[in-house]
Amino acid sequence: MIKTEKDIFQEVGRISSTTITSTTKVIYTMSKKQESNVVFIGSKPVMSYVLACITQLNEGNSDLILKARGRAISRAVDTAEIIRHRFVTDATIKDIKISTEQIQRSEGGTANVSAIEITISKKK
Repeated sequence: MIKTEKDIFQEVGRISSTTITSTTKVIYTMSKKQESNVVFIGSKPVMSYVLACITQLNEGNSDLILKARGRAISRAVDTAEIIRHRFVTDATIKDIKISTEQIQRSEGGTANVSAIEITISKKK
């Protein structure tokens, strides 16, 4: 199935912050009413995402999901490793899901974009 930017926005629901560039990088944070344990990784510095993840884990969430697409995948892996080794030493990687999404290009045609979901679990 081919997903457009509009489909992605409708899929995640309410978006509190959005930035779209010509390469269709989408950086957004879900509202707390929906999946509050999901952190979307984009083009910000890694430590920004580490802080967001630590905040989620300290609020009582035992599981945290990092989601990234394209070039942000390496930033998601870095974020997970920094959390695990420096800040929350009892956190473990519970699951890793990889996929390929087809997105509609603004110039026409489609593009394949790799995606990753990293689930981090913290012992209570």
